[in-house]
Amino acid sequence: MAHIHELIDFTVVAYIVYQNKVLLCHHRKLDMWIPIGGHVELNEDTDEAILREIKEECGLAVEIVADKPARQFQANGTKFLYAPAFMNIHQVSSTHRHIVLIYFARAKSDQVVLAPQEHKQLRWFSIGELAEVPLDKSVKFYAEEAISQLR
Repeated sequence: MAHIHELIDFTVVAYIVYQNKVLLCHHRKLDMWIPIGGHVELNEDTDEAILREIKEECGLAVEIVADKPARQFQANGTKFLYAPAFMNIHQVSSTHRHIVLIYFARAKSDQVVLAPQEHKQLRWFSIGELAEVPLDKSVKFYAEEAISQLR
């Protein structure tokens, strides 16, 4: 999806783990390994966005590993959302930034479906294998954290 706002957008990413490996995609446009994710669209909340991105980009059934209050209430359209494992903000271009909500998820299987219009490849990486490919430092950090936390 294109940028919604000219200066800053909200995005979501999922570091999906299955049997001590994390799923990364080789992004066609960016030509780099990144997690599954994308922009939060105007008509959706962050829970809807992360689940939509996972379905569109790899087709996996997952469990989002995140906190929601055990004791919840319903009032005036209030909805509790998954708390991200991490958040960051980074520069995308000289005039645009992304606020990223970073989620960890457990896959129910390793059977992915490639979205060829977006990715060249999907691949499961162990912690050791993460060192074998060029990765952005933040991608490597979050991928290692996801594997460590979801063992």
